Amino acid sequence: MWWFQQGLSFLPVALVVWSAATFVFSYITAIVLHHVDPLVPYISDTGTIPPERCLFGIMLNISAFLGMATMYVRYKQVYALNPEKSKIIKLNKIGLTLGLMSCFGLCIIANFQVCILYYIHVVGACLTFGVGAIYMLVQTVLSYLMQPEVHSKDIFWIRLTVLLWCCSSIVSMFVSSVVLYSGLYGTNLVQKLHWDPQEKGYTAHIISTISEWSLAFSFLSFFLTYIRDFQKISLRAVVSLHGQTLYNTPQSFGTDEQTLLTAGSI
Repeated sequence: MWWFQQGLSFLPVALVVWSAATFVFSYITAIVLHHVDPLVPYISDTGTIPPERCLFGIMLNISAFLGMATMYVRYKQVYALNPEKSKIIKLNKIGLTLGLMSCFGLCIIANFQVCILYYIHVVGACLTFGVGAIYMLVQTVLSYLMQPEVHSKDIFWIRLTVLLWCCSSIVSMFVSSVVLYSGLYGTNLVQKLHWDPQEKGYTAHIISTISEWSLAFSFLSFFLTYIRDFQKISLRAVVSLHGQTLYNTPQSFGTDEQTLLTAGSI
């Protein structure tokens, strides 16, 4: 059995690989068609013009689904490992809520392009990266609370390092974006897909785009830390039949017998 076949470790692997492929494929398509500059464009800019917009949207929606599945499994695992610790259970529920909000923001990014509905796209980005960063913080705190009983201290320090990487990328992107869109370098820069290195504001633009790519890959790196944990868990769906037929008659309801069908590991 391969390492990614153990437990549910394929979920974070699929999330990371698929999401990275989304960024790379849309970037390559946009570059080949000369829709953006080759040197570090915004990720959203690589999914603005057809056909890469279609590819970017559908692949990012699938990433959001994989993200929700991964976060749900993480929630179930933490709960199963700490069934009687109220503090951890509460934080775990908060983490799941934040994670689902972040995935919803990813769907908004996928379906509302920055050049068409800018403010809605920004709301999606804030949900994805802002709320997502808080999700990472909650998971890091949970890792701290569960070590060394459940796992080693190393995984806590790794997640803390990735969290700091994420936060530094957010700060860098926020500051450079505020400077870039402050009006000092012109207006309507949101629609601008091609930059000349000699233009004013080019430095702030590059810092902002590099920070965005760094932020995106810090998120993917955080989910990589789930792989080893997910090797230790499997989920099963159990179907409970309350009768042998689907007719709405008294004979279809069993009182003493109940048929259970186990669907197998998810």
